Amino acid sequence: MAEAVRYRWQLLRAGEFRLDGGSMFGLVPRVVWGKSTPTDDRGRITVQHNCLLLERVDEPSAQWKGPAPKLVVLETGSGDKMDAKSRDIFALEQRSIVDALREVGCEPGNVGLVTCTHLHFDHAGGLTRLVRAGESADWTDPASGLAVKRTFPNAAIVAQAREWSDALANRSVMTRTYFRDHLEPIREQLTIVESPAPFSRGLIPDRDQLPATSATVRMTEIAPGLEVFLVPGHTWGQQAMTFVDDKGERIVFTPDVLPTRAHLGAAFSLAYDVEPYTSMVSKRWFLTEAAERGWTLVLDHEPGACVVKVRRKNEWFELVG
Repeated sequence: MAEAVRYRWQLLRAGEFRLDGGSMFGLVPRVVWGKSTPTDDRGRITVQHNCLLLERVDEPSAQWKGPAPKLVVLETGSGDKMDAKSRDIFALEQRSIVDALREVGCEPGNVGLVTCTHLHFDHAGGLTRLVRAGESADWTDPASGLAVKRTFPNAAIVAQAREWSDALANRSVMTRTYFRDHLEPIREQLTIVESPAPFSRGLIPDRDQLPATSATVRMTEIAPGLEVFLVPGHTWGQQAMTFVDDKGERIVFTPDVLPTRAHLGAAFSLAYDVEPYTSMVSKRWFLTEAAERGWTLVLDHEPGACVVKVRRKNEWFELVG
């Protein structure tokens, strides 16, 4: 585990949006998920871009040789670059991570490190923003002419090696989710890490199988007291982020293995997942660790109360809080 460097944190709501209900619950019939998750007249459920702003409380030890940013952002949402058609499809609120940060008195230029659970547009689109009047572009799309600026010009941006590779190659079941306009402009800011996988390469675990090692020994420290670890299934390189807060609680920012409270069930995976079976296996070991270690989870797309604890209930789990 990381050294005892703590962070104060604030939840940032970077904009409400909507996603197709059937796609968000995969093979689970609507007659099951529809009881607790209402849809609009276009069959969409309401979700949220949840992000975190961290402020480091403690000084790192003398042994720490890497960067030690004071301010860190986890997750960036969709940003402000979507065209009118896409904004309508997803019912995107006119709001971005920049708005959320400024509401709590933080300028993006003061952030020293940013990392996202994965690089789909609704998690990493906010890494860049539209050029404003009088600004010069950091990158212009040669095909569309879209001109963008880096949202966090002074920040290191951390990504898992597999996620970055898949993003560039657009390895996804969706045709439009990894966009050049939030990938190409950040190349010079990028720090690549490669966290150990939960299971050995080539092994197909049984449905209820747990990894041989705890997630705590598969973590990669990317800043003093801030770690990431792989939670594959939605993408192969998807990660969770974890730190200890100023109250001594272990906080784990949770990726799309459990995007909302309604996705607690073992089979409640997304149609967007590259490997739904892997998502189901990952969910079991992730929730097992969370229950046994007393983690406080922050769910990435929950529109309501997104800060929860996990407790065992019969043969499965329940969320508390």
